[in-house]
Amino acid sequence: MKELETVVLAQDLPQHGLQAGDIGTIVLVHDAGAGFEVEFITLGGQTVAVVTLEPSQVRPVGRHEIAHVRPVAG
Repeated sequence: MKELETVVLAQDLPQHGLQAGDIGTIVLVHDAGAGFEVEFITLGGQTVAVVTLEPSQVRPVGRHEIAHVRPVAG
């Protein structure tokens, strides 16, 4: 995975208000893929969280997947 790639969160992160399946964008790759800074935003463009994640916590978007909308606090 690389910078500016869209990814899917693989597990809930309740401390950040995030759920598995939320879509984010990699904004920084650490140590050739050892970790990622991922930004999660609302459809209105508001940042929900920027989180440092391990490779096991995110995955690429699948070719045959559809986005799903849910409300967030704030």
